[in-house]
Amino acid sequence: MNRPEQEGRDLFAIADLAGEFGISTRAIRFYEAKGLLRPERVGGTRVFRRRDRARLILILRGKRLGFSLRDISDYLSLYDAHSQTAQVNLLIQKVDERLKLLEEQLGDLQTTISELREIRKFADDRLAQGA
Repeated sequence: MNRPEQEGRDLFAIADLAGEFGISTRAIRFYEAKGLLRPERVGGTRVFRRRDRARLILILRGKRLGFSLRDISDYLSLYDAHSQTAQVNLLIQKVDERLKLLEEQLGDLQTTISELREIRKFADDRLAQGA
């Protein structure tokens, strides 16, 4: 995802970021519309800085981990306020909530898998007995 040639740059076009992260320019504009990214404008062109790129990395990581845009927005607003303690506390809270939900889903999936295996075994046994 992070390309060495992008690391030293200060300015990025929307197409640069889209290509680097394998997302559409429309997705980047959506994050901008939601206030998660704030590129500068030079004429009608969006100009993204390193800070925007770093924020995009956090947005994409948050989405990949299943956090809502609201959660990501809350986290980024603390990032802007430079309140590390509040930011870390919010991160801990949101991670704990997400872990709890995923662990519940994992339990549900394990139960479903077990039930499906029982059904499959029953069906296999029936076939072996000549149904």
